[in-house]
Amino acid sequence: MATQSKSKTNGTAPSSKASTRQKNQARTVAESAVDLPVGAVLVATDRISELVEPFSGRSAAEKQLKSYRAQLRRQVKRTERRGATARRHATTEVRKTRNRVEQRVRKAAELLPV
Repeated sequence: MATQSKSKTNGTAPSSKASTRQKNQARTVAESAVDLPVGAVLVATDRISELVEPFSGRSAAEKQLKSYRAQLRRQVKRTERRGATARRHATTEVRKTRNRVEQRVRKAAELLPV
């Protein structure tokens, strides 16, 4: 019997439940509105510190620049090889097509009465 009376007194009116639910939603939205820009500032700060850190000293900066040059050199060589390969493939395709066309023209010329 005590549990029944407790649940009856503990139950709130539907309007106060809806009010509590709305308050919770409003709090969640407000927290998200604050958390997003704060998180964005923290991410930006981390990225900037990652960019600046290698250049904090002269030797570290020279080492980082040397690394960047090596990466750039490798990338340029890779791109150059890829371009050369594409050029060779294109040249081969053009040669094959030209030979096929010339062969068809010769066959057509043989079939024509002279």
